[in-house]
Amino acid sequence: MTIHRVIALLVPPQSTFELACAAEVFGVGRPGLPTHYEFGVCTEHPGTVPTLAGYDILVRQGLAALETADTVVIPGWQHSERLVSPVVLDAIRKAHRRGTRIVAICSGTFLLAQAGLLDHRRATTHWRMAADLAARFPDVQVEPDLLYIDLGDIATSAGTAAGIDLCLHLARADHGAAHAAQIARHMVMPPHREGGQLQYAAPARAEMPPESLAPVLDWAIERLHTPLTVDDIAARVGVSPRTLARRFVDQIGIAPGRWLLQQRVTAARALLEETDLPVEAIATRVGLSSAANLRRRFHAMVHTTPAAYRRSFGRRTD
Repeated sequence: MTIHRVIALLVPPQSTFELACAAEVFGVGRPGLPTHYEFGVCTEHPGTVPTLAGYDILVRQGLAALETADTVVIPGWQHSERLVSPVVLDAIRKAHRRGTRIVAICSGTFLLAQAGLLDHRRATTHWRMAADLAARFPDVQVEPDLLYIDLGDIATSAGTAAGIDLCLHLARADHGAAHAAQIARHMVMPPHREGGQLQYAAPARAEMPPESLAPVLDWAIERLHTPLTVDDIAARVGVSPRTLARRFVDQIGIAPGRWLLQQRVTAARALLEETDLPVEAIATRVGLSSAANLRRRFHAMVHTTPAAYRRSFGRRTD
């Protein structure tokens, strides 16, 4: 089995949470899960790297570590208003030219922008910094509301927990939905939030705080095999479909119909990976009625066919 090498490039003072996002997904071995990644850290000047949390990190590797990386992660950059060392920028550009995947979490997007890797390309960052990113780098197509954007060779995320969402998304792209879901389960995290979801919910009206949708989401996921509709979910909550749609956008950032389709496609991915069921049977199990409907929905969301996905991530019997 080929091991994918992930290196986090630290820029002091290092934000600890963003670094932990990458380390938890790519660097922690878990019982019962195959080891697909090797995780390490590097910095321009090896030695003691201060953090924002009041302690230091001892980093032994310099920028040469990037030369053998399959993925480089920039887990935040607290002084995004400053110029990055030309040596660091050059190392990032060289890694990208070699075909290394470059990932920026939160304010790490500013470093990629300084390197010129985001010119005329889509990117996101923490909503609080998005206007500054757009003003300082007008060639970057900043999308301030999204959780993360994956362009294939480059990926960027919003702040805080969106870094976990992006890392789980990359693990899903590398090794399938079932593997990423197992990592998320160990982390006690939701297994899948689409990058197109909003970074933050609209503030609730103080006079009528809405109840959490979590119970009805669990209820709906258990019934994906049925012809469940948005009207059914609204009836379960005891509200109109219009009110349900407003609550979904407020709490989750997407419409209930879109959320339901995401859950069906995610369930289909897991069945393609873990079973030998024909596509028609999988379509029935996830409530998409027919193989043709599953193929259409699957391709729109995953950008490949169910058959190609199974060839890449299906269980091996040899």
